[in-house]
Amino acid sequence: MPLAPRPPARSRRRSITTFFATALMAASVAVALPGASASAADPTLQQVAASKGKFFGSASEVSSLNEAPYAAILGTEFGQITPANSMKWENTERNQGQFTYSGGQSIVDFAQSHSQTVRGHTLVWHNQLPGWVSQLPASQVRPAMENHIANVAGHFAGDIYAWDVVNEAFNDDGTFRSSPFYNAMGKDYIAYALRAARAADPNAKLYINDYNIDGMGAKSDAMYNLARDLKAAGVPLDGIGIQGHLAVQYGFPYQMQQNFQRFADLGLDVAVTELDVRMQTPSTTQKLATQADYYRQVAAACAAVTRCVGITVWDFTDKYSWVPGTFGGEGLACPWDDQLRPKTQVIDAIRTGFGYDSGPGDTDPPTVPTGLRATGTTSSSVSLAWTASTDDTAVTGYDVYRGGTRVGTASGTTYTDTGLAASTTYSYTVRARDAAGNVSDPSAAAGATTQAGGGEPPAGGLKVQYKTNDTSATDNAVRMTLQLVNTGSEARSLTGVEVRYWFSDQASSYTTWCDWAQLGCGNFTHSVVANGSTAGADHYLRLTATGGNLAPGAATGEIQLRLHKADWSNFNESDDYSKGTATSFTDAPKIGVYVGGQLIWGTAP
Repeated sequence: MPLAPRPPARSRRRSITTFFATALMAASVAVALPGASASAADPTLQQVAASKGKFFGSASEVSSLNEAPYAAILGTEFGQITPANSMKWENTERNQGQFTYSGGQSIVDFAQSHSQTVRGHTLVWHNQLPGWVSQLPASQVRPAMENHIANVAGHFAGDIYAWDVVNEAFNDDGTFRSSPFYNAMGKDYIAYALRAARAADPNAKLYINDYNIDGMGAKSDAMYNLARDLKAAGVPLDGIGIQGHLAVQYGFPYQMQQNFQRFADLGLDVAVTELDVRMQTPSTTQKLATQADYYRQVAAACAAVTRCVGITVWDFTDKYSWVPGTFGGEGLACPWDDQLRPKTQVIDAIRTGFGYDSGPGDTDPPTVPTGLRATGTTSSSVSLAWTASTDDTAVTGYDVYRGGTRVGTASGTTYTDTGLAASTTYSYTVRARDAAGNVSDPSAAAGATTQAGGGEPPAGGLKVQYKTNDTSATDNAVRMTLQLVNTGSEARSLTGVEVRYWFSDQASSYTTWCDWAQLGCGNFTHSVVANGSTAGADHYLRLTATGGNLAPGAATGEIQLRLHKADWSNFNESDDYSKGTATSFTDAPKIGVYVGGQLIWGTAP
C-alpha cells in the first residue's frame, strides 16, 4: 500500500509558544499568592500552578466533551488537555496510509476555545497499535513509523505544545521493552522517532514518556542514561514525561524531587503527565489522607524544580478513570468523584503543594514517633521499626533520616535502609507527616551497626508469605504480594533465590510487572514460564532476586507483582494452585522457594 504524503503546514492564529505563555499569564492574574489575602473563592488548580510558572491539566476522551457539566469543569479548572486516546496510532492510522484526525481535532478545538494548551499523546507506543504494524517486515517498520509521525505530528503542527513522541520504552528492570519498533531497529528507533517528530513539528517540545520512573530506581536510571546519551548525540529531546500512576498501598516514590532535578540538570524539561493516586476500595479515612498527601507531595516536588513545567491528571473524575477496569478492586484515584464533585481534601492538598495559602487550616503536626529500633542488620542494610504516631486527621507517612539526612519514606511503621557500608554504625530518626504537610519533631535516635563484610554469609532457611491484593478472580490481571522470610539463625544471601507462583492459563505470551518492592524492584527479575499441562499450574510466575542479604528472622517486605496476557483478556483464577485469600501476610506453602533449581520450601503442584 502506498504511503500517504506529509500534509502541508497549515497557517496558525499564533505560535504555540506565545499561546502557552499567554495562557499561563492569564491564569495567574487571579491567584492569591502565599501571604496575600485570598479572594472569596479559592483559585482553580491551573491558577495556583500558574503562580509558580507551571500548568495543571487533565487528560480527556473526546466523547466526554459532549457532557456539559464535565466540559464546564474541564474548560475552567485546567490549563492544558491531553487527548487520552484519540491521537494514538489505532485511532489515527487504523489502515496503513489512511489517516483520521477528527477525534484529536475536537480536543484541539475545545482547548483553543478555552485558552488551553494541548499535549499530543502519543506517536510511538507498543500498545493500541493496529494489527498491520506488527505484521510488517522488519525493513518496513522504520518507514512506516516515520511516515506516521510525519502525517500525525505534521497535521497538528502549531496546535501542540508538546508531544509524547515515544511512550513506555522500558521494562521495570530498566531493559528495553520488546515492541515492533525495538525488534526492527533496536534502541535506535527512539532517536529516529524524535528526529522525525522534530521535522514534522519544529516548534513542539519532544518528550519520552514512561511509568514507574517517578522516583529513583532501576527504571528511572535507565531513562536518565538514555536521555543523557541522546542529548550527547544531538538527538532532539526536550523533556521527560513522568506518568505518576501512584497507589496509596505502595510507598511514595523514593526521592521524587531529586529525580526530577537530575533530568532538569541534563537541560530537559520534566512534566508529570498522567497523575492519579488509586486505592483498594472501599476507602477509609487513612487511605483518603494518604491519597491527598501523595497529591501534595507530587505538586511540591514539581513546584521545587524550575524545569518541571506542570502536572496533568489522567482524567480529573473517577467517572472516567481507567483504574477500575485495569486494577480489580481499586479506584477512587482522581481529584473529582464519579458525580463530578470535587474532593476537597485532595484539591486543597494540591494547592498546598504548590504553596497556596488558603488560611490557617490544619496546623497541628502528628505526635512524635516512639520506640524507634533496629530489627535486623546485614553487611549492607539496617531494618527499622517504630510505634505509630497519631494525628487529628490521619498520619499519611513517615520520613526516615540517617545522620540528619532524609534517606526514604514509609507509609507504615517499618523501613529498610540499604546500600550501607559493612561494620559501620549509623544513627536514625523518624518524623511523621499528615495530609496538610505538617511534620512532627524527630523521634529519639536509634543506632545500628551493620555486620562485617567479606565472603558469602552462611545460609539460613527461607519461606515465602503471601497476601492477596486482588479481590477479583476474573479480571485481566493476576496480582500477588509476596515477601521472603529468613527462618534461620544466620544471615543469608538472596542472590539467585527463586520464587514460583503457579497459575493456570494457555495464553501465548504474558507481560509481568513489579509494581513496588520495599527492597526496590530493580533487585528482582520476573517472567512467566510454561509448566506443561499440570492442572491449575500449567504456568508459573518466576521471581528471582538479583542481590541483597536477609538477616535472621527478617523479611524482605512487600514485593507487589502483576501479570497480564498480551491481549489483555480476562483470567479465571478460581483453580489456580497458588492463589490464596489471606489479606495479611500468611505462610504460603503452595508458592515454592528454589535455590539452584532445588525446591527448599513449599510444595510444588
